[in-house]
Amino acid sequence: MQSLTGIAGIAGDYDGFIIDLWGVIHDGVSPYPGALACLEHLVGRKTLLLSNAPRRSASAQGMLRSMGIEDRLYAGILTSGEATWLALRDRTHPWFARLGNRVYHLGPQRDRNVMEDLNLIIVRAPDQADFVLNTGPDDAITNPRELAAFIPELEACRAFNLPMICANPDLVVVRAGVRILCAGSLAQHYKALGGDVFSLGKPDRAVYDLAIGCLGVAPNRVLAIGDSLHTDIAGAANAGIDSLWVLGGIHWEELCENPDRADEMACGAGLAPRFALPRLAW
Repeated sequence: MQSLTGIAGIAGDYDGFIIDLWGVIHDGVSPYPGALACLEHLVGRKTLLLSNAPRRSASAQGMLRSMGIEDRLYAGILTSGEATWLALRDRTHPWFARLGNRVYHLGPQRDRNVMEDLNLIIVRAPDQADFVLNTGPDDAITNPRELAAFIPELEACRAFNLPMICANPDLVVVRAGVRILCAGSLAQHYKALGGDVFSLGKPDRAVYDLAIGCLGVAPNRVLAIGDSLHTDIAGAANAGIDSLWVLGGIHWEELCENPDRADEMACGAGLAPRFALPRLAW
């Protein structure tokens, strides 16, 4: 793994870039220093922002605008929420084809656009549902840092044998320095209970194939940039494309005192990112 301080020296080796959002471009509240300048340098190239945000792409784009991240700084955006919406609309996958239309939503109100304009009935309790849509902790009413707060709700869904769609495979994110749970952690516990879970988003190869198709670039000319070994780097490996690991995101607590452990961590996860750097920078 080659250590970098910026991507200027390698950018010319690629025609397309797949860049993660949370942990790379922003911390959930504001952009990281240097990230916008880096995107500015990439303007004119084929750059797709690929996020495990459990809401539709247009909604995620609105959030970026509110942080001052302008549309012109990237060519496109694709979210796991958008992939979820398409899967629920089309029902071409056998797992989705067998679902009913009564859905129990486990997540905050802001994620409900994943169900808009679909033939779905949102119900109030698991015993009324055909399946559960998990978009992550509702931080408006529950502590998003503690799994214990969600176990009764997950057990209720399991009691009625509800299949679960996980619209964000991330386990945790760091928001303004605070580590909070994501839908992936809830899905992980649901699986431990014996529940049937279908996750959409990174690290699934399908979402990378879709992203590469949007770029219109040969896979060997695409660089994936992300901060999570579990999703971004593993997903790039699944898709057979080069990756750059941003160390200052989700794994920073583990690496801040000893960044030399990065190679050991990657090897321990069975992964081999081609490059690494502390923060996204040109």
